[in-house]
Amino acid sequence: MPFLLQALVYLGAAVISVPIAKRLGLGSVLGYLIAGVVIGPFALSLVGEQTDVMKFAEFGVVILLFLIGLEVQPSTLWDMRKAIFGFGGAQVVGTSLAIAGVSMLLGLPWQTALAVGMVLAMSSTAIVLQTLDEKGLRQGPVGRAAFGILLLQDLAVIPMFALLPTLATIAPPVHAAAAEGHGGASLVAHLPPWAQGLSVLVAVGAVVGGGRYMVRPIFRFIAEARLREIFTAAALLIVVGVATIMQTVGLSPALGAFLAGVVLAESEFRRELETDIEPFRGLLLGLFFITVGAGIDLRLVAGQPLTLIGLVLGLMVLKFAVMFGLARLFGAPARGAAAVATALAQGGEFAFVLLSFTVGAGVIGATLAALLTAAVAVSMALTPVAMILYERIAAMMDAAIPKQVPDTGDFEDGEPDIIIAGFGRFGQITGRLLTANGFRSTVLDSDIEQIDLLRRFGRRVHYGDATRMDLLRAAGIERARMLIVALDDREKTVELVETARKAFPDLVILARAWDRRHAYDLLANGADAVERETFEAALALGTTALQKLGYRAHRAHRAAGIFRRHDRKSFEDLRPVWGQEEAYILASRDAARTMDKLLNADLARLRPGDAVGSWDTASLDEELKERAEREGARREGAN
Repeated sequence: MPFLLQALVYLGAAVISVPIAKRLGLGSVLGYLIAGVVIGPFALSLVGEQTDVMKFAEFGVVILLFLIGLEVQPSTLWDMRKAIFGFGGAQVVGTSLAIAGVSMLLGLPWQTALAVGMVLAMSSTAIVLQTLDEKGLRQGPVGRAAFGILLLQDLAVIPMFALLPTLATIAPPVHAAAAEGHGGASLVAHLPPWAQGLSVLVAVGAVVGGGRYMVRPIFRFIAEARLREIFTAAALLIVVGVATIMQTVGLSPALGAFLAGVVLAESEFRRELETDIEPFRGLLLGLFFITVGAGIDLRLVAGQPLTLIGLVLGLMVLKFAVMFGLARLFGAPARGAAAVATALAQGGEFAFVLLSFTVGAGVIGATLAALLTAAVAVSMALTPVAMILYERIAAMMDAAIPKQVPDTGDFEDGEPDIIIAGFGRFGQITGRLLTANGFRSTVLDSDIEQIDLLRRFGRRVHYGDATRMDLLRAAGIERARMLIVALDDREKTVELVETARKAFPDLVILARAWDRRHAYDLLANGADAVERETFEAALALGTTALQKLGYRAHRAHRAAGIFRRHDRKSFEDLRPVWGQEEAYILASRDAARTMDKLLNADLARLRPGDAVGSWDTASLDEELKERAEREGARREGAN
């Protein structure tokens, strides 16, 4: 089949199937797998021989491991030693023995059963990490545990290649034996064991030494040439070169790529390497998933459906049970243990390589290997579905558990000066400042977990919906001087401000606003003052940036003050047209141009090195005048 036509079919299948799968909530991995099944030789047969394409697609796994290595510094590996060598090692051994035990009960010889156990103990690095990325679990405890297990599995492939031939019980096929005699992909297979071990050490030493002492000067030389495409080519050259070296000495190319990534993790070129190689990772991994789907033998599935279904379900249930038990044993909570076990319950891409190797070595028969290959491929295809089912079951269990409502107490806070509604990241700062200055406050919040956490730190927080008037009265709002609304919910914030203003006209109400639009809503519904939650934090960061760029501290603070004053004036000027969409947009444009001119004029006196106007007394006088006018207007309104 012509290469361009084959590429057209693969790309077309991906472009059509993946967006549909994402829209249906199935995830991109399942979309790729379904596309592979549809275009594969056992369905529509739109593509030819899969062998060459699979070899090319497997390079996506190599690139994935290289990028993972770039994110994992040696110190991080040491910190994860428990997850990798403890949890990961226990998983490989435990799963291998469990599957071997079940296989022996089904009538297989112990040698074949042990080989099947080791092959099926592997999980799919590509599918698991991609699925966890899409679910947002990659960087959390679940992602770290899964990564530790997957990394140990990749390491375990090396001793498996040495151990599996010793379990041979049947004569290998003639063509396979001939291939083995030629050494296969490894150029050291014919050497004695000590020479093979030495070759491995030399190869690993070459990767580590080259990464530390040769790659950086090369990249520095290329960077000075300022040729982006050559930098990309050099990055790919490293990945391909390392994979080739590892394959030459009989090691996993993916493991070699991971090692190279770890060596370069502390390089100043790390981010550039990630950026250049990332597009290849996504494309090649997608191609890998399609080839896995295309490799599912639908004729075998149709011929032995019950056997295959039993194999797939038995494999996934058994691996889930072993990993769940081990995760709990290593201290993981039940929810996290279930997530890790669900994610890793399938067979892996290395199983295809190991099954082919065991057939050639006379360990597993060709018929059994074909059935196991189909079971592994189907289990990989079912992984995204299993994760979706896990999430739905977990959500149903959460909904079935009655929420514990903590006792609100009897509001034994005395006569509160302030009622604070919402005590999250915003309300806590305000509350601590007021408490530190001697004001008594009563705090209301409706987040149970947040309340439990705050009570552990000795904070007295009452549970309740602050928009309920009976709760506000019980909390003492009729005697309080001020209500501070610091809720996370926009609509509830507006509702509370409106309700409190109608019920208590003389109460001072301050509210947290999300943005300008929300701030105008709050002011229109009765808030005395609002604070946009990110405004002052952004100004503080901008002040720090100015200092780092050469401004003296007082100049940076004055610049921030000038910006604050102009922004607040613009805010007040636009307030009368709020709610009139077209008029507001036009006024906003005019105000922005005017503000830029005035702001530039005021800031011109604060440039670094300008000795005149260091303290900007004119702006100070203008700011004090505006402040006095606002204070006078507020007093007139109060009278």
